[in-house]
Amino acid sequence: MPIPRRRTSALVRPANPDDAPSVVTLRTLVFPFLVRGVASTRQLIATPPADQHWAGFVAEVDGDVVGWVSASRNERTSAAVGEVSLLHVHPDQRRRGIGAALLARALEHLAPLDLARLRGRALPEALPFARRHGFASSRREHFSAVELRSLPPLPEAPDGVRLVPLAGVDPRRVYEVEVSASADEPGDVVAGSIGYADWLAVTWDNVGLDREASTGAEVDGVLAAISLVKRDGARMWSDFTGTVPEFRGRGLARLAKLAALHWAAAGGVTVAYTGNDAANAPMLAVNARLGYRLVASQWSCVRELRPAIPSGPEPSP
Repeated sequence: MPIPRRRTSALVRPANPDDAPSVVTLRTLVFPFLVRGVASTRQLIATPPADQHWAGFVAEVDGDVVGWVSASRNERTSAAVGEVSLLHVHPDQRRRGIGAALLARALEHLAPLDLARLRGRALPEALPFARRHGFASSRREHFSAVELRSLPPLPEAPDGVRLVPLAGVDPRRVYEVEVSASADEPGDVVAGSIGYADWLAVTWDNVGLDREASTGAEVDGVLAAISLVKRDGARMWSDFTGTVPEFRGRGLARLAKLAALHWAAAGGVTVAYTGNDAANAPMLAVNARLGYRLVASQWSCVRELRPAIPSGPEPSP
């Protein structure tokens, strides 16, 4: 019978911008398939998005950052949903009460918001922890990676279609495409539109966004599809790829994403990561054709605080 590991006294405190390097090092260890660099992490801690009640917390042991969690109100729905994001603890410090202390601090921060539901995410090995704290697994999410040296060639754009770097596009046009294209994405939160000011802060003004590699596909001058690239050195994250409904079925999402990957590769990126709901068959098919391979899965987890609000479709088996 395994001997229980002793509990360690950890200091749980609000994160400050100088924690960013340690937070990124820890995140890369626990979630090697997620990409958010030091600069964008520092930016998030120093200037969190307005009106989202965002806060980040770290756990310290002997002066070293060994745990992280952030808490906020979900900005993409009008429902009262709180997000407990990226709760994780260094593998050498687990089963010592640090995760529970971080979660308690996050819940304390969200308590004044009178939320109906909390949502978090958990790797498969963390599901028992989530369940002990009242969270039920909801939807499976897949993470995939592709080495950019193995990309398919970029074809010529069809007649009437033009590929453009988003650096030269009015951000409001990009915002309108993302809102329209994401409205029917599968998920366990009722879809809603993020406000333009919040989108600017979270997406467009993120210092990790590579606007030159991020790509749009215009059809006769109308921005119809986009693929956003967030970068950390030689690693990148495909933050969002989608096509507005009236232009679907023409392969524009794949074309825009493939162009973004090629342009990122030309700028020194060697590997790209992305994540998708397991029920998002169209995007998973696009990724498979581009050569992405599955590298990890996790579950979204929900905790009801008031009578249940409507949810999205059931997860795929």
